[in-house]
Amino acid sequence: MSEKKRFLLRVNGDLYEAMEKWAADELRSVNAQIEFLLVEAARKAGRLPLKSPPAEGHSRPPRPSGTQPE
Repeated sequence: MSEKKRFLLRVNGDLYEAMEKWAADELRSVNAQIEFLLVEAARKAGRLPLKSPPAEGHSRPPRPSGTQPE
């Protein structure tokens, strides 16, 4: 697996709050949620192989929509 790269990301406050809630709903950190969404978008766009290994820390399958965390 390739080394993780660090970079600064600036987003507006409303988007960050939405990401915080979404990440909490999925039991992820905000950073992990953003990475998960970027990987998913890159795969859908054909920019990342569909069969590549999941990003580190993202092996948990997604929870069906409409369900709440316990």
